[in-house]
Amino acid sequence: MTHYYACGSVECVTIDCKLTHRPRGYAMAPNLSEEHEIFRRSVASFVASEITPNAHQWEKDGEVPREIFAKMGALGYLGVRISEEYGGAGLDFQYTAILLQEMMRCGSVGVPVAIMAHAEFATKVVERCGSKALGERFVARAVKGELVGSLGVTEPGAGSDVAAIRTNAVRDGDDYVINGSKVFITNGTISDYVTTAVRTSGEGYGGISLIVVPTDTPGLTRKRLKKIAIHSSDTAELHFDDVRVPAENLVGEEGVGFTYIMQGFEGERLVLALIACSQMKLMLEGAREWGHDRKAFGKPLLGFQVWQHRLADAMTNVAAAEALTEKAIDLYVRGEPANSEISMAKLFATEMARHVAHECAQIYGGMVLMDETPMARLYRDVMGFTIGAGTSETMRGIIAKSNGLTG
Repeated sequence: MTHYYACGSVECVTIDCKLTHRPRGYAMAPNLSEEHEIFRRSVASFVASEITPNAHQWEKDGEVPREIFAKMGALGYLGVRISEEYGGAGLDFQYTAILLQEMMRCGSVGVPVAIMAHAEFATKVVERCGSKALGERFVARAVKGELVGSLGVTEPGAGSDVAAIRTNAVRDGDDYVINGSKVFITNGTISDYVTTAVRTSGEGYGGISLIVVPTDTPGLTRKRLKKIAIHSSDTAELHFDDVRVPAENLVGEEGVGFTYIMQGFEGERLVLALIACSQMKLMLEGAREWGHDRKAFGKPLLGFQVWQHRLADAMTNVAAAEALTEKAIDLYVRGEPANSEISMAKLFATEMARHVAHECAQIYGGMVLMDETPMARLYRDVMGFTIGAGTSETMRGIIAKSNGLTG
């Protein structure tokens, strides 16, 4: 299926589109093609016209509206990595990276988080591991933006320790009956289906399966959680009370869910690394502008060497995080083992985002405490980066194990 990516209209695919808001450092990378750059310009135009003007309101509303999923689906943005069989474009992760980087320009990290949770986390695993029937029922409609998905893995007693999942699914004839709960689920209250990790047998890794649960199924209740950051991304607690779903909603094989989840985590961690790098760039742009405009003791803040050096260090850390992330993406796209490199990228980029946020917030002084200041939102939103998709401690464990550092 051919997709046309809009630059003002569905028909426009020209590389000559003029954009005034392109940031420094977002130039086409050496390993990207002209097609990648056309796609970038298309997404940038869409973000500038459809997302950025509305992002502040979505922050207040606590969710990304369904119509934005529909608009992005109509332009092919929700199916860049989904096979053509289900209406996707079948492209590589570089396109996802571009989509994510440009969405981050809206200044509200909850927007790309919501879109990625739908397209990359909840839907991609069903397309990759599920049956054709599941693909036709859920994936094809998700690509169009007709359905919104969420991924249900984390539980009150099982976050990074996926093997500790207790939500159980018992086979009963042609159905599974599910009982348990999930927490911190992105898109949890707006989604039409939850790709849910459940325990179908035993203990540990081998007893975990994935089942697609429509959210209108009797017995499933959802409660929106109030967060102190990433406000435009809705986050929910889910309860399953004798939720009965057809056995055909099982993704792949029973008992192989842990493997499917771990495979998906590689892409999820790359997404977090990219989000962190993009967020750091936004913060540095804001700090640079503020440092030139704001005066103290008769000269701009960036007239003081201390601020020149602090922001220079921050820029250096961003460049290092980007280099690690680009290396990990390159390995991932080429299908080479990349678990260690992806974990390094996620660890370093998210940890550096916290440091860069502190430096950029500090130059703002008291203004960073004002809710209407963009830097205030950027500062508080980095708090979850080192937790999502596996904590920094989990990343260090993976790196140690992958590189012979364990006893």
